[in-house]
Order: sequence, then C-alpha cells, then structure tokens
Amino acid sequence: MNEALDTLADATLLGLPVPDLALAVAAALAAYLAMRLVLRYMIGRMRGIAQHTSNRIDDTVVEVLAGTNRAFLVLAALLVGVGMLELPERWNQRVGQLWFIAIALQAGLWFTRAIGFGLRRYEQRHASASMTQVSASATLMSWSMRTVLWAVILLAVLSNLGVNITAFVASLGVGGIAIALAMQNILGDLFASLSIAVDKPFEVGDAIGVGGLSGTVQHVGLKTTRLRSLSGEQIVIGNTDLLKQTVKNYRRMDERRIAFKFGVSYRSTPEQLEAIPGIVKRLIESRPSLRLDRVHFQAFGESSLDFEVVYFVTTPDYGLYMDEQQRLNLQMMREFARLGVEFAIPARSLHVLSPEGRRAVAKELATQEEE
Repeated sequence: MNEALDTLADATLLGLPVPDLALAVAAALAAYLAMRLVLRYMIGRMRGIAQHTSNRIDDTVVEVLAGTNRAFLVLAALLVGVGMLELPERWNQRVGQLWFIAIALQAGLWFTRAIGFGLRRYEQRHASASMTQVSASATLMSWSMRTVLWAVILLAVLSNLGVNITAFVASLGVGGIAIALAMQNILGDLFASLSIAVDKPFEVGDAIGVGGLSGTVQHVGLKTTRLRSLSGEQIVIGNTDLLKQTVKNYRRMDERRIAFKFGVSYRSTPEQLEAIPGIVKRLIESRPSLRLDRVHFQAFGESSLDFEVVYFVTTPDYGLYMDEQQRLNLQMMREFARLGVEFAIPARSLHVLSPEGRRAVAKELATQEEE
C-alpha cells in the first residue's frame, strides 16, 4: 500500500506531479461551487431587498448579477486551480493575462446588461401608451453606449497582452474624424434625434407647430420626424432642421389665451359705448369654461370705434374654444341689437368737385409749378 502511494506521489502527468494536479482539480471544483453558492445567495438577498424598496438600484443589481455567465465561473474556477500549481514564470504571466481577460469580458457583459435594463426602464417611464415598439432614439443610445464600452474593453485587453495601442488609437481617431466629416449631416440628425429623446420637447401624438407648419407627430426617427398635417398630408422634417426652429407644443397647453377685436359704428352714442364692455364682460363670465381678462374701448379706427377683448379658455381644447367663440359672437349680436348699436362696415367717402372747383384746383397747381 505504501509502495503504491509512493509510486503515485512520484508519478507525473504533463510534467506535473499527480498529487499537485489532484489538488488543483479539487480547488477548482471547490471554487466553482463556492462562486455559484455566493452568487445565488447575493441574487436572492438583493431580490428580497428590492421587493420592499422603491430604489431602482436594487433592481439593477439583481438584473446585472443574474446575467453572470457560467462560462466565466468555469474559467475562473480553472484559473484558481491552475494557480495552485507550480508553473514556470512565463506561464504564471499567461495565467494573469487570462484573469484580466476573463474579468474584463464579464464586466463588459454586466455593463451591457445594465445599459439594456436602464434603457428599458427609461422607455417605460417616458414612452406614450400608444407606442408599441422600441423608439429609434433609444436604439441609438443603446448602440452608442455599447460600442464605446466594448471599444474600451478591447483596447484594455490588447494593452494587457502587450500590444502597443497608441498607434491604433491614433488611427481610430483619424478615421473617426474622416467619417464624421463625410457624414456630418447624417450624424447631425442622429444626435438631434438623441436630443429629442432625452429632452422630449414633444412626443408621438403631440400636436406641434414648427415655423409655418403644424400637425400631429406620427414618428420620430433617426434622421427625420414625420407630422400629419390638419389637411391630411404627411410632413417630413429633418431632425436638425426641426430643432433649429421654434417648436410650439399645443398638447402641453394648460389653457388657451384668446384676443379679438370688433368695431361698432360711429353713430353710436357715448352711453352706448360705455355699456358695451359690461355686456361683453357679463357674457364671458356666464360661461364656466371662460375666464375674462379685460374689455376696452381701444381706439378710433378709420371707419369704426374699435374694442379689444382678451379672455382665457380654461382647457386647451381647440374645438371647445371655437364653440365658445361662436356662442359669444351670436350673443353679442343679439345684445347689441337690443342696445341699438350697429357693427361697423368699412366705408369710404367720395367728394366730387364742381367745374368751378376743378378749375380753381388746376389754377392753384399751375401756380405752384411756376414757382
């Protein structure tokens, strides 16, 4: 028995003592089981905490830890076992490099999962109920962040392997500048789309006005935004051009301010003019959806005595505003008719000179020319 143990102790496999290999295998199995148990405990613990808190960080940690790759656990366990062996210096260096690569790749997977989870939560908080697909802007953000993440990881791995990345980074910089110059218009629209997604000056379904155009937002894409105008046609505007202009978002109005003018005849008496503001005030204040600001006899027009009225519709509904304005116009016509006030009609007076008058004017003009 002792001779067999001595023989086994002196035996080698791949140039390494068999007892050392057995110890390394046992250490690898123990490390794998320990990492699995610790990971399962941490996930269960964080899920329990997340159920009793409103903190989004707990949910993110659970999501990230749940994405731990089993291949990483196997590789880490093998590296633990290999670390138990007495290897030449150059192999120890290779093991260190493998540790760095494994940890870098797993960290990349964790951050990728965190980015995806964060963007999903962002869309749930900001997306309108009518949207059923992932927005193009969210896709752009996800692609950009993941590209930057994996580019950094790749450069870190190459640097750890001894590759000189200085020239490589410089080449990437020059190439990136060249591509950016060639695609500056497209990239401008892409970043404008990202700005719309983050700042949200409008969303799908909002009624907006841009310059002399107005319509309902149907789609916000990577390059263009599409509106459906009131007359039915589709309007396509580049995102960069859109953000260069003043955007009016009618959906976010709390109330609608209305200012209008009307004129009455010069045959109206001062007493009638004095009564008009009170009549208009009474008509507006009788409506629960309207709030009066002011009514004034504003000016003496060319053919009318002009009044100005300002009031607010307490809801932004355009249809309600038109109904109320129509009702107010009809009521004003009835009340002014009872008061004996006529609305002004644009008029011009034509004075015809007699023959003697024409001769006098012509003589005066001739005299002025001689002087």
